[in-house]
Amino acid sequence: MILLDTSVWINLFKRNTHFMLKEENLPVVVTCPIVIQEVLQGIKDDHTHSKIRTSMTSFPCLDVNIPLERFIQAAALYRLARKKGLTIRSSSDCLIAAIAIHHAVPVMHIDRDFDILSKISALEILKKF
Repeated sequence: MILLDTSVWINLFKRNTHFMLKEENLPVVVTCPIVIQEVLQGIKDDHTHSKIRTSMTSFPCLDVNIPLERFIQAAALYRLARKKGLTIRSSSDCLIAAIAIHHAVPVMHIDRDFDILSKISALEILKKF
């Protein structure tokens, strides 16, 4: 399994790339509520929004009902980075990381926040293909 960060989805959509899941040796792609929110909130066109919403909600979704503990874990990640003199630009990235860590799923990304989070936590990352 692999959790694609918003940065990867946006890059795929901008390039109009089709991400094949049926091919052998490809991991199962999963998502989470905050990634779906971030992707959908940036889409202006109603038709495109509807199409991408349908697509995004077809993937397995981790922490559909995000427990309070995941938010507490995200805050702890943010605080740990600050204590080490590192700045996380998006608290949403901390939540995505907390979800990924909890489920032991690597995050594929194009976002420096995840590079930082992987250095101070158990977060496993993969750079975008």
